[in-house]
Amino acid sequence: MPSPIISVLELEARLRSGEPVRLLDVRWRLDQPEGRPDYLDGHLPGAVYVDLDRELAERSDPRRGRHPLPPRERLQAAAQRWGISQGQPVVVYDDLQSVAAARAWWVLGRSGIADVRVLDGGLRAWLAERLPIETGDVQPRRGDVVLTEIDTGFVGIDEVEDWAWDRGVLLDVRGADRYRGEAEPLDPVAGHIPGAVNLPTAVHLHAGRFRSPDEIRQQFAAAGVSADVQVAAYCGSGIAATHTALAGALAGIDVTVYPGSWSQWSRSRGRQVATGDSPALEVAPL
Repeated sequence: MPSPIISVLELEARLRSGEPVRLLDVRWRLDQPEGRPDYLDGHLPGAVYVDLDRELAERSDPRRGRHPLPPRERLQAAAQRWGISQGQPVVVYDDLQSVAAARAWWVLGRSGIADVRVLDGGLRAWLAERLPIETGDVQPRRGDVVLTEIDTGFVGIDEVEDWAWDRGVLLDVRGADRYRGEAEPLDPVAGHIPGAVNLPTAVHLHAGRFRSPDEIRQQFAAAGVSADVQVAAYCGSGIAATHTALAGALAGIDVTVYPGSWSQWSRSRGRQVATGDSPALEVAPL
């Protein structure tokens, strides 16, 4: 299996050789979800802008969470607009810790694109090597890629409820303050799913790039994840959880994603909430 990430120098060499890699710029973050203005100001040559909110998610019923998975037909239409052709390699990147890029990697990979990778270090690593960028919009010729329905690698709210007790390890990959219930800037209730263990996805990075597979395996092991244990991950709205899935792929660990994540759980009546450092401390119903 090829690595799910690619270095700046390897990507530059592939582009210089004329390999038809489709580059996708997936700039998005919680405090600045619209990344197009920054994209227009400068991006990797030939990169096409991807709108995470509108193209990598389905914004419909809030009870499904803030970033539910997009339907196949709409995602396929978007991928064709990005210029992806059948069998074409794809490299995705962003400008902040590869979290948004991981969402694109996970969604496209689970939709049948065999060769999709994340640029390790993203735009900042590209600029650090003093490689060229271009400005303005890129409108490629429409691609002909055909995607499949995402039907593996994720769980729904009912299945995740019993995951930590009956199936394996459930990871909450948000920051520790949100896990403990000390802060919740976006969702109606603070805390975490009972039984979940906190492993912030940022620990898998060093200076904006992924740590070695051995280091990542050690971090997973500290959270109770071993080779014979099933593991699922959730975050605020299903974005950062895919970053943990990417880290897991680097380390040879299969991580199932709960796309609805805390944004769905905290809006669902009858679910319980835990607060504090313990996976099940101070459990209360919603």
